[in-house]
Amino acid sequence: MGKKVLLAFAGIIFLFALAGCGSKSQEEVLKALDEKMEEMTSYQAEAKMTFRTGAKPQVYHVEVWHKQPAYYRVSLKNADKGQSQMILRNDEGVFVFTPALNKSFKFVSDWPKNSSQAYLYESLVKDILSDSKAKFKATKDYYVFETKTNYPNSQVVPTQEITLRKKDLAPVSVKVMDTDRKALLTVEFSNVEFNKTFDDDAFDTSKNMTGARLEVPTMAEGSGQGMAVMYPSRLPQGVQALEEKEIKNENGTRVIMTFGGQKSFTLVQEKAEVLPATSTPVLINGDPVDLGFTVGALTDRTLTWSYNGVEFTLASDDLTPEEMIMVASSVQEKAAK
Repeated sequence: MGKKVLLAFAGIIFLFALAGCGSKSQEEVLKALDEKMEEMTSYQAEAKMTFRTGAKPQVYHVEVWHKQPAYYRVSLKNADKGQSQMILRNDEGVFVFTPALNKSFKFVSDWPKNSSQAYLYESLVKDILSDSKAKFKATKDYYVFETKTNYPNSQVVPTQEITLRKKDLAPVSVKVMDTDRKALLTVEFSNVEFNKTFDDDAFDTSKNMTGARLEVPTMAEGSGQGMAVMYPSRLPQGVQALEEKEIKNENGTRVIMTFGGQKSFTLVQEKAEVLPATSTPVLINGDPVDLGFTVGALTDRTLTWSYNGVEFTLASDDLTPEEMIMVASSVQEKAAK
């Protein structure tokens, strides 16, 4: 009898050991993620985001504040290029600030519900939960999911690998991969704090606009004398460059490129104008879109963005939103004519 009791105790100890170091099944992890979304009231996260879509990697520091149900403050900074932007969502709407130009847009938009964002935790969890064919594996410390993506350019980057920490299901890293499984975007989270208490005015529009301006110096007028003309490296099938014109204006030079073939579009670039600090946000009936190196403004027929002191406008009656984003995302490097 004593031997049986001893064996029973050994079995219990073994089960506890398994529970302590063992892994949950995919179904159990999905259930736990679902419950975490229900219980989570807010979070603050910091991450390093690296894009490998151009000739050399672009690295950004990202800071995310989120308070349920729909408050967001996302700060994106590229130290090398002096690029800095902020996306803010509050009761007034969705805003994108570019403090170096004193420029701000206000969007009539459902962002971030309209597509996934690799730096938003709840967006990643949604992608995991909504993909019935997601692949899953467990390592000693992490759960790793491979899912399909829900980005505007999903045809270019159809797959992502999302790594979560076992102990609290916090995000560790995201790799967004192209059709050859090359990671074009990686996000590495360095700090995540769940159920953080934010100040009452943490998501206030004027406070954040002022704070962003104080943090980033406004670009001086006349800085960067020449404008390096840039060209898209990726075009829709059956489309090629047709013409390039330079027009002198009070701001310097405006370059107009036309592309045609199976579809047509125009790309305009000119030196960005620094607006007065008192400028009110420009209202846009469209969506903010992440181009990798900057956040642009997408409407039915245009996509506008600023980069390195240059303003870009892509206009087309033919291109789909996905094609416009694909082209714009590839306008990064100076190219020889």
